[in-house]
Amino acid sequence: MSRPAAKPRAEADAEGARVSDATLREFIGYHMKRAFNGVQADLNQTLKPLGLRMVTYSALVLIVDNPGLRQSQLAEALDVERANLVVIIDELEGRELITRDRVPTDRRAYALNPTLAGRRLYDRALEAVRGHEARILNGMDEEAKQAVIAAMSVIRRGVEGG
Repeated sequence: MSRPAAKPRAEADAEGARVSDATLREFIGYHMKRAFNGVQADLNQTLKPLGLRMVTYSALVLIVDNPGLRQSQLAEALDVERANLVVIIDELEGRELITRDRVPTDRRAYALNPTLAGRRLYDRALEAVRGHEARILNGMDEEAKQAVIAAMSVIRRGVEGG
């Protein structure tokens, strides 16, 4: 799979004038967003042949890794509104990748469990996403990867107020 072409930092508009993003490049958030846009585009292309999107892939991984997960727990883990989660669960259930089973001790709650087809797709998707990550991080050594993860953790704690 080919990567989307990187956009130049200063682009010409219809009249040929250059647009500078020099001020925006002072901010880490801008770099994070630009990097995320590329990661997301490549990941979407990676998952498309499997019939998955970033959010359905993430939901499937969490359900396979945590059988019996309740819908409320999944919504919290994905950081999505419960109403939006229903659409994601319906999609996975409609493809027979998961089951939604009543929790015997709480008739209002549902436990989410992967089916055999869900586990098989999980395996294929995980391999594809590992390839995606290896491709986009080509040339980055393990120390640099760990530094990025540590930096993202600091930023996340700052955003969450902790």
